[in-house]
Amino acid sequence: MSKIRLNIEEKYKIALKEKNEVGIRTFRLIKSAIKDKDISLRSEKNNEMLSDGGIFKILQNLIKQRNESVEMYKKAGRDKLAEAELQEIEIINMFLPQQLNEEEIKKIIEKYVKDYNISSVNQMGLLMNYLKLNYITVIDMTVAGKLAKEIIQEKK
Repeated sequence: MSKIRLNIEEKYKIALKEKNEVGIRTFRLIKSAIKDKDISLRSEKNNEMLSDGGIFKILQNLIKQRNESVEMYKKAGRDKLAEAELQEIEIINMFLPQQLNEEEIKKIIEKYVKDYNISSVNQMGLLMNYLKLNYITVIDMTVAGKLAKEIIQEKK
């Protein structure tokens, strides 16, 4: 079992012992998402398990979903539900490497655009593939996509 899987399992057991309802709920959610992906991989590729990179991607998606929920709950005046989602985000973030901020992402994108002379949004796929291959665990790809469009359009 990978280090991240063991870490998740260990934190889940601690949450159970402490009767931490938010922790228990969040760890079950994480474990369920990973297990679902493992099952789909098994049916596709014979007993292959999700890699740590795949787990990071799932965790990032869970955070993205929670952030969207927080926005909706705040707009609807449902502050308690928004707070519960924020607590879940905090727990999920424990397992992700430190994310780069917008300024750091912008520098990486600007360097790539300059080095490879990216001049139109049609070439953005090359940039996004580069980011996915090299920075998937530390970059929010939604933010990167938005910044990439802005930077490429400014270059024109």
